[in-house]
Amino acid sequence: MRQSKLFTKTRKEAPKDETAQNAKLLIRGGFIHKEMAGAYSYLPLGLRVLEKIVGIIREEMNAIGGQEISMTALQDKKIWDKTNRWSDEVVDNWFKTKLKSGSDVGLGFTHEEPLTALMKEYVQSYKDLPAYVYQFQTKFRNEERAKSGIMRTREFLMKDLYSFSLNEKSHTEFYEKAKKAYVKIFERVGLGEKTFITFASGGSFSKYSHEFQTLSDAGEDTIYVNENPSTSLKAGKIAINKEVFNDEVLKELGLIKKDLVEKKAIEIGNIFSLGTRFSDAFDLTYLDEKGQKNKVIMGSYGIGPGRVMGTIVETLSDDKGIVWPESVAPFTVHLISIAGKDGKTISEADKLYEKLSKAGVEVLYDDRDARAGEKFADADLIGIPVRIVISDKTLEKGKVEWKRRNEEKTELVELEKIVSFLSKK
Repeated sequence: MRQSKLFTKTRKEAPKDETAQNAKLLIRGGFIHKEMAGAYSYLPLGLRVLEKIVGIIREEMNAIGGQEISMTALQDKKIWDKTNRWSDEVVDNWFKTKLKSGSDVGLGFTHEEPLTALMKEYVQSYKDLPAYVYQFQTKFRNEERAKSGIMRTREFLMKDLYSFSLNEKSHTEFYEKAKKAYVKIFERVGLGEKTFITFASGGSFSKYSHEFQTLSDAGEDTIYVNENPSTSLKAGKIAINKEVFNDEVLKELGLIKKDLVEKKAIEIGNIFSLGTRFSDAFDLTYLDEKGQKNKVIMGSYGIGPGRVMGTIVETLSDDKGIVWPESVAPFTVHLISIAGKDGKTISEADKLYEKLSKAGVEVLYDDRDARAGEKFADADLIGIPVRIVISDKTLEKGKVEWKRRNEEKTELVELEKIVSFLSKK
């Protein structure tokens, strides 16, 4: 992508009514556009990041047997009446409207009910289970407050997976696979170091659920963590949500109160055991080998890709701007040409852009007619992992300047060897 052709522009200031750091930086960098409180559009740079996060999540869901579908956002009142979750007294964040016929419809805030109803069409025998179904789908929640940028919005993309198992043993085995898959996801998007598997309330479904909480002062949740540096997320680094922080839970988990530190955190994912609550409501059953009827055991597993994106910005940015991990960055390389007195630098920069593109390197090429300081400031704000600068000064040596976004040191690399150099880095 040539930056001169990118219709979005960087901004020096974010909207005055925007308080969240993630939204300020993403708006200034041209990643998102605020439509209204709690509603943001994803612009070309932002959509590239979002799609990379979605791609990572999709790979890990497929790896544990997930099958992707896409359900409707429009919701039939009759389905939700079966669990009493159409009631505003039970669920207070519905967006509801009426069809021209007068029938009530809602915009889905989750999909346990409609998917359970759908699965009744396909589950009859034990041979039909287990089934693990997921989607990336727009959800709508009429939040009372929406002041956390893209981390808490009224319209957002959600990956929700639902498991349908024969029994508790089968469910638990998959639940643990899903937990490990979530760990992989958050490590791959660059949040593994700061993310804790967190014990939380299971609500009416089970004793506990598990949240994935990322340490951040911008977080809305309070958790208690053991900051022992010898532990890692892979090894089962855990925390406890304040809502279930008591002596009984500490004893059950084998943790000592004095070893735990109170921290603010952002919830970036959660997994729930649902038991038979929805199977009971919809009579979702199967016949076992003996011809006996059994209830299907369910689980729910959610991640908001936009919330993950916002959390990356909140936790990995610096005073200059965003610092994207390479796995989710909109481009791998930000190529900057600093034009001299003749057209040689621009010509060589054009050639390098084509060369990198043909080699499969994702490049944002700053070919704008702008001052060097402006280009460097925009590069820091946008946060692409690698910056390559080509100028009269570097060309005199037959080289380009290379640096990482999160490092101060620069390195001169031979122009003819830059592609192979990048492949080794």
